[in-house]
Amino acid sequence: MVYELFDLPPGSTLDRPSIVDMYTEASRAELTRLRNRAIEERGGFSLDAEIITAKGNHRWIRITAIVECECDVPVRIFGLKQDITSEKIMIDQIRRLAETDALSGLANRNQFEKEFEHACAHRSSGDQSALFLVDMDGFKLVNDSFGHQAGDECLKETARRLMKILDQADVIARIGGDEFAILHRCASLDMANRIGGEIIAALAQDYSRDGKQVRVGVSIGAVFGTSGYLPKDVFAVADKALYAAKREGGGSLITKEMDNSQRVRAA
Repeated sequence: MVYELFDLPPGSTLDRPSIVDMYTEASRAELTRLRNRAIEERGGFSLDAEIITAKGNHRWIRITAIVECECDVPVRIFGLKQDITSEKIMIDQIRRLAETDALSGLANRNQFEKEFEHACAHRSSGDQSALFLVDMDGFKLVNDSFGHQAGDECLKETARRLMKILDQADVIARIGGDEFAILHRCASLDMANRIGGEIIAALAQDYSRDGKQVRVGVSIGAVFGTSGYLPKDVFAVADKALYAAKREGGGSLITKEMDNSQRVRAA
């Protein structure tokens, strides 16, 4: 089994240090930690580890091991190794489906809410973020004029542009029909305004077909300074800012800063 898992010639000498070197750095460190603890406690351990075989193949293996003792002295470790690569691929695919918006390829609302809650609770006041709520202007007219297929393409293009210009964002998500949410680390209110302006400029699009032309853009409600606040309070402020931006007629950015009196101690 070891020969097959690690792509080694059958019957060749099995040298433990050479085999351990085939583990990725993170898996090797975790293997060492668990193995040492098992020896110290005269117990056992289980680990899912990533390896790169002698032929360069990436695999996942599951190790189940127990320390054998004689007169309470550890003398050997006995266990099993199992190839779980297919299982890991399937689990990763299921997780991606659960976290990803099928149309745009961005994070979905559930994934955004998890990331947003974590950022609000765990970032320090010196490591701030800004929340951007982005709503498309003219999207309904695209659907009405050219059909829903054109509307879907419009949403996909919007997602592609967001990923291109916001490669440093913590999360970019589609949270509704034509509404997107972005969480981005920001050092200042000015930086948040600059990012918001770049989004507006990048997402301006013209759609023309059969003599008809529709101009599509976005309105943005943004909040700077999310850490230490309840996510629902931050989102409410951003949502009000977005509503105000939409009332200005589209293509507008309104940025708010959280009131320090609303700050709460992260649980």
